[in-house]
Amino acid sequence: MATGITRLLLLAAVCVTVAHAADRSLLTNLRTPYQIGLWGDLPYSDLQATVGVPNLIKDMNSYALRFSAFNGDWKAGSGNSSSTTPSKCSNELYAQCLGYLNSLKAPAMYTPGDNEWTDCDREKNGNYSSRERLDYIRKTFFGADKSLGQRKLSQVVQSEALCIDENGAPTACSENRRWEVNGVTYFTMNVPGSCNNLCDTSPDELEFKARNAANIKWMKDSFAAAAKAGSAAIMIISQADPGWDDSDKTRAPLRDAKNLTQIDSDPDGFFEYLTALREQVIAFKKPVAYVHGDSHYFRVDKPFLDSKGARLVNFTRVQTPGSNANNGNNDVNWVKVIVNPTSREVFNYALMIVPGNN
Repeated sequence: MATGITRLLLLAAVCVTVAHAADRSLLTNLRTPYQIGLWGDLPYSDLQATVGVPNLIKDMNSYALRFSAFNGDWKAGSGNSSSTTPSKCSNELYAQCLGYLNSLKAPAMYTPGDNEWTDCDREKNGNYSSRERLDYIRKTFFGADKSLGQRKLSQVVQSEALCIDENGAPTACSENRRWEVNGVTYFTMNVPGSCNNLCDTSPDELEFKARNAANIKWMKDSFAAAAKAGSAAIMIISQADPGWDDSDKTRAPLRDAKNLTQIDSDPDGFFEYLTALREQVIAFKKPVAYVHGDSHYFRVDKPFLDSKGARLVNFTRVQTPGSNANNGNNDVNWVKVIVNPTSREVFNYALMIVPGNN
């Protein structure tokens, strides 16, 4: 009898071992490597609109991307009256941009930038209401719970009415999205330049306060969702360069890297946001990539410090290149990211120089 029981126990142990091995194998298979594309701050000229961006889309489409993400600014900061392509904040601009995104074979993600909504109240942009333009963006690009692009990817939407519309009424921050691919969590937040809508032509503190609180809630909810899912890493995609330290006054707000207070003269639309982000990054411990544009200069670095000045080594800032007039009018390129959820750093970045654009 003892021998029979022993055999049953051994058989049960073998079955459990095999089951655990199968679970690990399934997890590994679900976390296979893939590629994504990042771009933003384009097009800024007729040449970029008619040649540069179409070349970029063709180049992206030649790769087997799981998805791409555009991190804002579909136009230059101010419209050009001599332009033959949309350069003001007209409906034609958004139609052009929607066409770009839907020309991409892979699912296409988007988060808005200041040039296509907060700065639309500039005279050279058409004297639009920035709130009304954001309402139009939400209706045009974010009316469904799926991505854009020829292939769609389902997304979780911040559907609570935490933002405000043109008339000050509560409305959903539907541009804030979250999705997961092979054990990595991605999410967008509407964090634009122009001091997060606190400076430039018509600062809007009421709009800022509502959206900033909504962004921070979305950030915390998304980190919690990633932790619950056991995600290997997080990638955040937004537009503004919020300024991480005092090292580069030509490209971003200057701030004290330890206490995160801004030390230049512009209004600070990012302090509470960065404070909350730092808390979440520290608690998550795993790799966090923060993708933004705004400064038109490709770089991958680790500028985020804790309150004592220690570098947050699990945090990486990725700044997409955007339009660079100093390099020629058709300097239109993108960033390819190889995502390996089972590797130590998860993300690996490469600047893709588009043939025919340089």
